[in-house]
Amino acid sequence: MAVLEHLTSQQAITLENKYGAQNYHPLPVVLSRGEGVFVWDVEGKKYYDFLSAYSAVNQGHCHPKIIGALKSQADNLTLTSRAFYNDILGRYEEFATKFFGYDKLLPMNTGAEAVETALKLARKWAYEKKGIPANQAKIIVCQNNFHGRTISIISASNDPIATENFGPFTPGIVSIRYNDINALQEALLDENVAAFLVEPIQGEAGVYVPDDNYIKEALELCKSKNVLFMADEVQTGIARTGRLLATCGNCSCPDKNCSGTPDVKPDVLILGKAISGGVLPVSAVLANDEIMEVIRPGNHGSTFGGNPLSCAVAIAALEVVRDERLAENAFELGQLFRSEMEKLIEETDLVRLVRGKGLLNAIVINDSEDSSTAWDICMALKENGLLAKPTHGNIIRFAPPLVMTKEELLDCIGIISKTLKEFDA
Repeated sequence: MAVLEHLTSQQAITLENKYGAQNYHPLPVVLSRGEGVFVWDVEGKKYYDFLSAYSAVNQGHCHPKIIGALKSQADNLTLTSRAFYNDILGRYEEFATKFFGYDKLLPMNTGAEAVETALKLARKWAYEKKGIPANQAKIIVCQNNFHGRTISIISASNDPIATENFGPFTPGIVSIRYNDINALQEALLDENVAAFLVEPIQGEAGVYVPDDNYIKEALELCKSKNVLFMADEVQTGIARTGRLLATCGNCSCPDKNCSGTPDVKPDVLILGKAISGGVLPVSAVLANDEIMEVIRPGNHGSTFGGNPLSCAVAIAALEVVRDERLAENAFELGQLFRSEMEKLIEETDLVRLVRGKGLLNAIVINDSEDSSTAWDICMALKENGLLAKPTHGNIIRFAPPLVMTKEELLDCIGIISKTLKEFDA
């Protein structure tokens, strides 16, 4: 089969079903092109993308500046491994550390790799800096988290689909209730705790937003016990929640690149997804010198981590976030979206509530978690030109690219409203 041979949607789906592992359950739409907030299927139908590759495409599909950086660097050098220096990695590390306010960056590829890196960093810091006895370090996590799917990370999960028949699991992980400061306080009584790993908003769980002071109080508790506060901002970071980082909290400015001081600065910051604008797998762990200095040659790495192509793309992607004021746009459009969804809730019994921050939002369908209602609604949305995906049965996550305009968002709100009202009729 020629590489450029045109496929119908059904042919593409059949190929994946026959030759691919069945580890996903995609919506039955086959996409072949994207630009800005739009994607097109192989038959040429146009859709609003309201998932953004799980918040990886914050800067919009195929942003010309990011693609330009990709093409330019690809003509020069793509990979050296870390056996040698290259002329892009240091520039990227300087740019990103200054951008986010840290001393050091450890480059990786995927979000899961970045979380694994943070776990290793926390353990090594615990033994060499905090003085925890060898092999006794513990990491606190929250129930209903989603940090990835490696063995160590699913060891922190309470989702039976993620864990069934994958044991034995990694020891040293303690799970507590999310958004429960008392549960964290109790867990921190253990002197062998090295770190608390938390999502500022639990995206995969259904966009659960904690109480306003939870993250700030959690950081203060960790500091009082000499425990690392590690924020997994793979999904919530890079302007998605109306701040450069969700851990910026309730500061007055919607853009972290201002002169204000964020409410919370994690000891360890974990980033991925939109740090490359969805163009390449790029992730990073950031920390200050007193933490990152425990990592020495041979302790950790990746052949592709910090490759020149990814570094050039990441610099361009972060510049787009800054120059196009995407955090501010997400902040303003998010308020509009939730306001309009609240109005819709008053008009239909189909939707129970809306929650979120910035342009990371979800609606909860008034049905049981094991029902197909949310899936069926997403199928109806697809027919009406908008792509979204359910999570945890009765929740639909809405996360469009942050380059969306007010007019486009209002159009999408119209599609969602029309679809839900027709579905409820």
